[in-house]
Amino acid sequence: MKGFDPVIFDLDGTVVDTVELIVVSFRHAVRTVLGTDLPDDVILSGVGRPLLAQMEALSHEHAQELVDAYRQHNHRVHDELIREYEGMEAALGRLLAAQRRLAIVTSKGAFATGLAFESIDLHRFFEVVVTADDSDAHKPSPEPILLALERLGAEAEGAIYIGDSPVDVAAGRAAGVATAAVVWGIFSHDDLVAAGPDFVLHSPAEMASLCLSGRPAAG
Repeated sequence: MKGFDPVIFDLDGTVVDTVELIVVSFRHAVRTVLGTDLPDDVILSGVGRPLLAQMEALSHEHAQELVDAYRQHNHRVHDELIREYEGMEAALGRLLAAQRRLAIVTSKGAFATGLAFESIDLHRFFEVVVTADDSDAHKPSPEPILLALERLGAEAEGAIYIGDSPVDVAAGRAAGVATAAVVWGIFSHDDLVAAGPDFVLHSPAEMASLCLSGRPAAG
């Protein structure tokens, strides 16, 4: 088979557009708990890791308060700010029609993952969904990706992990799968290239072409 199989995706900033949702929730939490405004590059630097780990990097002392404030605001504005990426449903449909096995590996918990799929109806494309509640270690550890492969009955060889953060790239490389970074998420093109992915993708159509042929094709 040409291309890659299975195809494993990050969720936020990759399959569903939660960029604005994440940014405004972080700003709210930091302002509410710490009483200050921090630059976006600081508050978003840990995106891709579980939320508590991200907040501990901002303030170990107030990490749980930051998590609580983030979640309260995030859930309040969730349905208003979450978006579907143009072309994503069609790209996933192409992959499924070509009998690719698809999975999600996300640092979201099961509850937040469920909220996302209630708003953006793409859950039907994925044979396996691994959330932060399913493993003891989290990205950039390879454990969640290896768990997805186990549940799929697949090997690392021939598989690819697609995400929007340097943490995603690191996790995929550690798991021994090919890696692709998408530029439509939180992180800049330069940040993603510096992480060393095998591929950098600019659209869902290009993503589907890569997974089906092994070569990215603009679209």
